[in-house]
Amino acid sequence: MKTKVILASLLLATATSAMAGGILTNTNQSVDFLRNPARDAAIGLDGVYSNPAGVAFLPEGIHLAFNWQNAHQTRTIESTSPFFANGQKNNGQTKKTFEGVADAPIVPSLQGAWNKNNWSIQFNLSVPGGGGKCEFADGLGSFENVVGKIGAGLMPLGATGAYDMDGYMQGKQYYFGLQVGTAYKVNENLAIYGGLRMYYGTASYKAKLSNIMVGTTAGYVPFGTFIDNGIAGLDQKIVQAGQAHDAGMMTDAQYQAALAQANGAKAQLNALQVYRDGVNLQCDQTGMGFAPIIGVDYKVGAFNFAAKYEFKTEMKMKNKSTLNQASEIAAMNKFRDGEKVDEDIPAQLALGAQWSVKDDIRVNLGYHHFFDKQATWYGNTQELLDGGTNEYLVGAEWDINEKVTVSGGLQCTRYPLTDAYMNDMSFVTSSYSFGFGAKYKVKENISLSLAYFQTNYEHYKKDYTADGLNFHDDFTRTNRVLGLGVEVTL
Repeated sequence: MKTKVILASLLLATATSAMAGGILTNTNQSVDFLRNPARDAAIGLDGVYSNPAGVAFLPEGIHLAFNWQNAHQTRTIESTSPFFANGQKNNGQTKKTFEGVADAPIVPSLQGAWNKNNWSIQFNLSVPGGGGKCEFADGLGSFENVVGKIGAGLMPLGATGAYDMDGYMQGKQYYFGLQVGTAYKVNENLAIYGGLRMYYGTASYKAKLSNIMVGTTAGYVPFGTFIDNGIAGLDQKIVQAGQAHDAGMMTDAQYQAALAQANGAKAQLNALQVYRDGVNLQCDQTGMGFAPIIGVDYKVGAFNFAAKYEFKTEMKMKNKSTLNQASEIAAMNKFRDGEKVDEDIPAQLALGAQWSVKDDIRVNLGYHHFFDKQATWYGNTQELLDGGTNEYLVGAEWDINEKVTVSGGLQCTRYPLTDAYMNDMSFVTSSYSFGFGAKYKVKENISLSLAYFQTNYEHYKKDYTADGLNFHDDFTRTNRVLGLGVEVTL
């Protein structure tokens, strides 16, 4: 039963995560962000997300923008395990690389604002969390570790310790957001904002373990066949022990010891019966949450300063799963059918400054802090972190002429990771990103934006010991985004 629980929890525990921003938050909500991520004090329609108070300083009228982003990510784990050497496909190597590919071909967002007198009524439709599908075509190292450990544990029953298997994992996660709010221009220098974002989360996880084979002196045999042959052989040993006992060739104590040994081995094999044909599991999740948002923007001379605070979003994702059995291992219950899983989106503080060096040149700075430790995640995994996520941003814009604006910027993201928090089923690593692009004014009231954004992730190395054996994981990722946007003023 314990083996069953471990396998099932491993198979369903992966998830996709943010493209830019905190552990559960996407901050790349516009093409303007992609071409210059330091938008926290910029005055523009994209400020509906990044600087909503500043939108009040846009001209009167109806402002609309549609943004389309195409994101491609990879997640790579180089795992080292002594069990891998026994894998048929591993050529005796203890090190193996597992790569997941995450594609989000269309990540849309829509911003709108109606400015009249001193008021600005705003809305934003976006994907502020998740945003893609990640597929590990060969499964994960944690999958194979368990199968390798099972193979080694079968050696007393006639196995050589060798194994073979096929693994597969797919996770898909989208957090759709609808933000509405109002900004008020107190005077020509000061504006304030209040709003609310509604989140609707949907996620789906699929996992398979198939073609599990056990190595024997006669070659590889299917897992189910090994179990059947093993049970049949143990039944024969029980009969032979009884015959020997009846013939006086075995004492009562020896007979009872032989029975206990055979029945214990049968129990071990019977506990694995559920996996004789592999594993095919699925868990779907849905949930909803709300977050108040407040903001302020203040102008003084050539400078503009802004701040935004998004309150914590309390989220519970409800499961519809093929796993309907409670477990003595808490991690398994996260994916039990009907379970409501804590998945809060942390509060966020964003601070920004913009300096208009000249009428046509602007320099931007930004800072984000995500209050990860104050959120609640299933199993209180937030407590395994060393603190909250911090981001530091810098960028610049240059109006080449009345029609063309070029921009670029950098973002540095520092996650408070620990070995206890990191695992191959769901991970992030600290990174730095750069983006650049251009905006072209087609007409006085229509403009197009094009941008490229890339994140370069660090490697996180983790060494650990289990059952007296040494293991090692090296985590890293890649992320590339193309974006196209159009903005219209009516």
